[in-house]
Amino acid sequence: MAATLCGTLLAKPGWLPLTQCVRVRHMSKSVTRHRRPMHIIKQKLMAVTEYIPPKRLAAGAYPPQNQKVEVESGLVLLLKKEVKKVFQDCKMIAVVQNNASNSEDMLTLRHRLHKHSLTVKFFPNQVMRSFLKDSEFCNMAPLFIGPTVLIVSKQGKVKEMLSTLRGSPQMVLLGACIDDTLLSAQGVQHYSKLPSVSVVQGELVSGLTLLSSRTASLLQHHPARLSALLQQYVSQQGAPATEPRPQEGEGEGAAA
Repeated sequence: MAATLCGTLLAKPGWLPLTQCVRVRHMSKSVTRHRRPMHIIKQKLMAVTEYIPPKRLAAGAYPPQNQKVEVESGLVLLLKKEVKKVFQDCKMIAVVQNNASNSEDMLTLRHRLHKHSLTVKFFPNQVMRSFLKDSEFCNMAPLFIGPTVLIVSKQGKVKEMLSTLRGSPQMVLLGACIDDTLLSAQGVQHYSKLPSVSVVQGELVSGLTLLSSRTASLLQHHPARLSALLQQYVSQQGAPATEPRPQEGEGEGAAA
């Protein structure tokens, strides 16, 4: 028995002992462990503490309990009344951005504008946006961002305003409301090139007068032409026939 075992273990000439004696197992062992079932108390606890998402409700079904109501102060209401009066009384309202102009430049600008009956108004942007939100001029609200001022006038003196603003490069025109019409900065430039109302009215009156005079001449042309033709016809026919003179004998016998 021992000799047989030794004979099998001894290496034969030319053989490698590791490849001969050692057998390597490449297959892993089967897993015999299984997950243990959860305890009944733990199952109950997990069922009780399970998250249940809330059902989606219709919008407005439960209004918020704490609804914040912003109450405007007396100063804001007073400023809004003044802004409303400005929009009602003024024909031109221009929005100008103030790019860091000092008090001296602003005083000079106001003096130059006052010569043309133009007034500079200062209102907080919050007050302006609150007023414009519920008015017909709501499209002007995006203009009130940053430091802005209003240049108002009861007359549409656009040319005078633009010429005055050219001397103040720190004041940039953003837009304007002229005759209840919203205009951009480029639109204000085009509006300033239009003729005045008096010039347009004069041109209209002159055009209407010319048309009426032409109409009258056309109406009188045919009767005048007819009269001229009749006169020419009569002149061509010769002078009208004269009455015959009575003879001398007949005249004497009648006298006797």
